[in-house]
Amino acid sequence: MNLNSPLFDRIRVRPAAEETARRDDPVCEHPGCAGLGLHRAPKGRGQEGQYFRFCLEHVRAYNQSYNYFAGMSEDAVAAYQKDSVIGHRPTWKMGVNGTARMRSAAYARADDEAEVIDPFDFFAGAREAQGAARRAEPVRRLSAPAAQALDTLGLEEVADAAAIKARYKQLVKRFHPDANGGDRSFEARLQEIIRAYNTLKTVGLC
Repeated sequence: MNLNSPLFDRIRVRPAAEETARRDDPVCEHPGCAGLGLHRAPKGRGQEGQYFRFCLEHVRAYNQSYNYFAGMSEDAVAAYQKDSVIGHRPTWKMGVNGTARMRSAAYARADDEAEVIDPFDFFAGAREAQGAARRAEPVRRLSAPAAQALDTLGLEEVADAAAIKARYKQLVKRFHPDANGGDRSFEARLQEIIRAYNTLKTVGLC
């Protein structure tokens, strides 16, 4: 075989896929580095969304020295950290945002059954039941001791006198030493129940 034949000069070989990929990959942007820039690194404050391209060695070195707050004063850093709690979104004091106040007023009006637009009476039954429940339930304002006493007995704040007395008898029977074979370890709990019941009697709930 004559290796010096001019026929060999006309043979074209397709470049390997790896070589083609290497030519298409970005080059490391570190000065003097010819490696592949396969790793992104943020350019910094004021250039959000923009990145350098570095090789693995130089992206590690860049990340170790990277400081987003470089050049900012301590007050500016503190203000940035404070705003980050709310995602750097604008906020308003109560009563300042007129649009939100008007929207809340509109919702309040819509909550009144006279303001609800319901041409097909889909919610007529629900509105009537809700109105009847409001009229039937008396408004009860409990003091803190009374609310605590009901909680001690395991009752809701709407419990009536009959429910309170029934619950009291049930708990006394459960925690009394005579019902526990003379075991007096429940005396503290029994005293709490008696005090709670007396508190409810004092305020006139039972």
